[in-house]
Amino acid sequence: MIPVELILLGLSPIFIICVALEFIKARKHYDIKDSINNTALALLHQGSDAIILLLLMPMFNWLHQFALFDIKLTAISLLIGFVLQDFLYYWFHRASHNIHWFWLAHVVHHSSTHMNFTTAFRQSVLYPIVGMWLFWLPMILIGFSPSLVFAIVAINLAYQFFVHTQVIGNLGWFENIFNTPTHHCIHHATNKPYIDKNYAGVLIIWDKLFGTFAPEDKSITIKYGIIGELPKDNPVSTNFKQISVMKQKLKESNSLKEKLSVLFGYPSH
Repeated sequence: MIPVELILLGLSPIFIICVALEFIKARKHYDIKDSINNTALALLHQGSDAIILLLLMPMFNWLHQFALFDIKLTAISLLIGFVLQDFLYYWFHRASHNIHWFWLAHVVHHSSTHMNFTTAFRQSVLYPIVGMWLFWLPMILIGFSPSLVFAIVAINLAYQFFVHTQVIGNLGWFENIFNTPTHHCIHHATNKPYIDKNYAGVLIIWDKLFGTFAPEDKSITIKYGIIGELPKDNPVSTNFKQISVMKQKLKESNSLKEKLSVLFGYPSH
């Protein structure tokens, strides 16, 4: 088992406690069938991630021998690595909303009409297949060891669990620098002013720098989910429904240019 799974597995009791407390406090934000589906999706995602990344680890280690620097693990290098990975995560996340190929996986996370801590569990088995790991290669080529890179990825993802809730309000000055539940609820919204906004993993500063930040508008009641038909509440439909959408669009396209647009253009609904 690689560090990503070990770190997330180690933190799972904390995640479960948070889910239980949120459920007690805000039962209205939960649907049992939805939450069971989210949990099943998390387990399947962890399995597919572990298998594919273990298979790819020899390639990551091979690439690392061509790294520009030999970066040793120190407090400073860890901090730099964390900021760099979060920057790369922003671009992965933005690509996942704007390139259909990556949306095949990411749509799973957005396809619930509920927003609670179990929504963070709602992940796709397709992430390693569409190539989420491609976005971490620059870190390996710069000089961070593959094991450290994926440990940092796990820490980043662990932080993001805590922004999937409606029971935590505005956090004051913290909102200016970090991703928060306020920012991330906006990201999951299907309301027009909020679509494709707030891609942050940990640091909201990337959205502010690159023009994708949307502040909270208290006059807007957030509607969660996706544009288009929702999948059924089971792991098979949730994981693979978007593939059928893509296949249909490819079938309807007449030229290579149109087909490439379906694959790599803005997602079809």
